Amino acid sequence: MKLAEALQERADLNLRLSNLEHRLCANALVQEGEPTAEDPASLMAEFNADADRLEALTSQINKTNCAVGIGGETLTDLLARRDVLRQRLSAYRNLVNNASMAAARARQSEIKIVRTVDVRALQSKCDAMAVELRRVDNTIQAANWQFDLIE
Repeated sequence: MKLAEALQERADLNLRLSNLEHRLCANALVQEGEPTAEDPASLMAEFNADADRLEALTSQINKTNCAVGIGGETLTDLLARRDVLRQRLSAYRNLVNNASMAAARARQSEIKIVRTVDVRALQSKCDAMAVELRRVDNTIQAANWQFDLIE
């Protein structure tokens, strides 16, 4: 199985577990004398089987991410860089958006609002980070389809 396939299965399992949890909760209480729509014991068995599969799959994914090397870095390193780049880019974009807002004054006596950052320079940094993020993400996606999952 390719790493990308394992990642897709992990995502499916997470959705399925969430769905099973909701179904379990929906069948936790019924009016006395009424049957449940679904058997909670069967749902719990499905939930536990899927949770066990998710645990095993996540462990295999993590082992693979640590073992796979690309350009002198592991997939784990690249994933960490991608996560931080996303967070940093989001913060910079929010800063640029806030600093770009115009503050209108109705009268000269009103308080004047001025920018405390160089919007043009920040936007250039955002553009460079976006390019780097795409490069890192493309490298990760390619590796996901190139490497087999470590069993």
